[in-house]
Amino acid sequence: MARAATTTDAFSAVAEPRRRQLLLLLARGELPVNDLVGMTDLAQPVVSKHLRVLREVGLVTARDEGRQRLYRLNPEGLQPIHDWLASFERLWQGRFSALDDVLAELEAESEKGQGT
Repeated sequence: MARAATTTDAFSAVAEPRRRQLLLLLARGELPVNDLVGMTDLAQPVVSKHLRVLREVGLVTARDEGRQRLYRLNPEGLQPIHDWLASFERLWQGRFSALDDVLAELEAESEKGQGT
């Protein structure tokens, strides 16, 4: 039985830890493959394979400069992940607000206890 493709979108691409590592490195700026190899301790074919996947799903772009191919992060490619996580932000904000209320109550009780 053939395996299903696992890298059809940004979510599946970033599920692989080495690809996330490459994205973090490229968030600092444009880099050639050889620099990424040195920064990750991965073999060049492995880095190239991950970069190919990241390109296919639109998370990185590449351009040729002389004999080098330079890769850069494509922030727009991360938009679907950002949008998905943003739905949880509302949940977190509600919980942080509830925590703020509890902390304010504790602080008020503490101040009240010190005043007596």
